Amino acid sequence: MTGLQSPRAFRAMPTDTVTFHPRIFGQHGAVAAEHYLAPMAGIEIMKAGGTAVDAAVAACLVEGVVNPQMHTIGGEIPILIAAPGEAGVVCVNGNTVAPATATPEAFLRRGYDKVPPDGPLAAGVPGAPGALLEALRRYGRLSFADVSAPARDLARGGFPVHSGLLRQHKFGILDNAERFQREWQGSAAVYLPGGQPPQEGAIICNPALAGMLDFMANEERRTGGSRETGLHAAFEAFYKGDIAAEITAFVARHDGFLTREDLARFEVPVERPLSVRYAGIDLYKCGPWTQGPAVLQTLSILKNFDLAALGHNSAAYVHLVVEAMKLAFADREQFYGDPLQVSVPTETLISDAYGSLRAALVGEYADRSLRPGDAWAGTALLPPEERLGGLSWGPGTVHVDAMDQAGYTAAFTPSGAWIKSAEVVPALGFPLGVRLSNFQLQPAHHPNVIAPFKRPRTTISPSLALKDGKPWLAFGSMGGDQQDQWQLQFFLNRVVFGMPLQAAIEAPKFSSEHFPALFHPHDFYLNRLRIETSVGRDTLDGLAARGHEIDPAPPWTEGYLCGTERHLETGVLEAGSDPRGNKSEVFPAFALAY
Repeated sequence: MTGLQSPRAFRAMPTDTVTFHPRIFGQHGAVAAEHYLAPMAGIEIMKAGGTAVDAAVAACLVEGVVNPQMHTIGGEIPILIAAPGEAGVVCVNGNTVAPATATPEAFLRRGYDKVPPDGPLAAGVPGAPGALLEALRRYGRLSFADVSAPARDLARGGFPVHSGLLRQHKFGILDNAERFQREWQGSAAVYLPGGQPPQEGAIICNPALAGMLDFMANEERRTGGSRETGLHAAFEAFYKGDIAAEITAFVARHDGFLTREDLARFEVPVERPLSVRYAGIDLYKCGPWTQGPAVLQTLSILKNFDLAALGHNSAAYVHLVVEAMKLAFADREQFYGDPLQVSVPTETLISDAYGSLRAALVGEYADRSLRPGDAWAGTALLPPEERLGGLSWGPGTVHVDAMDQAGYTAAFTPSGAWIKSAEVVPALGFPLGVRLSNFQLQPAHHPNVIAPFKRPRTTISPSLALKDGKPWLAFGSMGGDQQDQWQLQFFLNRVVFGMPLQAAIEAPKFSSEHFPALFHPHDFYLNRLRIETSVGRDTLDGLAARGHEIDPAPPWTEGYLCGTERHLETGVLEAGSDPRGNKSEVFPAFALAY
């Protein structure tokens, strides 16, 4: 090497600190999502006079068309919203609800020791449509017909197949084509045009889905009343009208539990989310029907350490964060459930006092046991004989964030009803969710044991952060049990290490598989740490020396985040998305601002 520099070069400085995706700024609106067509729809809606919530609803509806390997409208959506003129943050609970006859005994009589991972037996009431309509009613300006127009156009006119829809590991069309052809003709009719898997870039149309959304929009228009009356009519069309009839007829043909009465009684709870303050930032998460409080618990533990002094992604830093997560997620298994049906010691779990007790359990070496605390007694460890063990919490998911100039901030995490696990209902163009497979059938005292009208605990978990009482960050990810681990790292990257939004998204990530996951087959691997090799050899060797079982992950395979940020000093909005979506052939994540 001579050190010569070409006079024709356009850059002479190293590029290793420059992000792959550019920083995206705007003054009026910002949207980040998991497919490039979703932020486009969101921006269009804002330009038409909609709020960031209108935009997020439109983007979620598009995601359910173009990323069906990760989410369709038959699934679930937890939502966090901050609105101008309102203090704090609101949670819209878009989780599914178990049918009236879904009991442990009903599954055991059919020969199941666990809720099956696919098919109509695992279907609850779809929560996504109701949650979107409730968010629209409370914080939007436009009609359902307006915000659903981009999704309806894509379903009717078609969209190009992307690499993730085609080739995503386990979830894509190629890995499921044989089952579609053999068992699920409703799915084959949409996703195997001409009877064969499509080529990347080929056009897929879903006229049944377009017709279903048209029906909701037409019912809204037909009322001729106020905006709120029209939105209620769209809700009724799904949960009490012809759509409900099609859903339950399909389920009945397959001997499932879901009935017209189950759909008709469905309501969308609007709740106060949980929060903790860390380094002057108030981070909000949904309640213990999600895994979100585990992030807050981890932060309460980490408050007792000087993370910045350890250095970003050093072996000491990663070890500390992983051990703190292991403690928090052990509590997730032990205590979390639907707070409308079970008691959860939430305030204790996220308190500084309990976090301090749990922090004292972090040692120099990786601990190989699952160690929940005793949050009811306020002590650091639960006796071994009272620990519940563990189950998987689940895969899948997309995410949408939106902000506008007026101050609306939205974090939506759509998930479920993916095409891998259930047949497309032919008349409606989407499959039903299988979120009931998150439930346990035993022991009877488990906080997540299935029961009529109960909501299963779920991995899907948006995040929204306030700075000086003002909406600052909205972010989230896909990734099942990993998603809140990755969100925690993004948050620490931004808050502790001062990384810009896009750099915080792209920095190397890791996830622990030490604790039980949420979905069938409910597996876990004590002390296993999956970590991108881009953290460097020193970190990998240092973690192995501390006793972690290292699962080296290829770069760009842990993370899948997107987010938006409001720069409070200037009012400028920023949006960011993760190159991992494309690099790992999951989805073509994208961010836009204007």
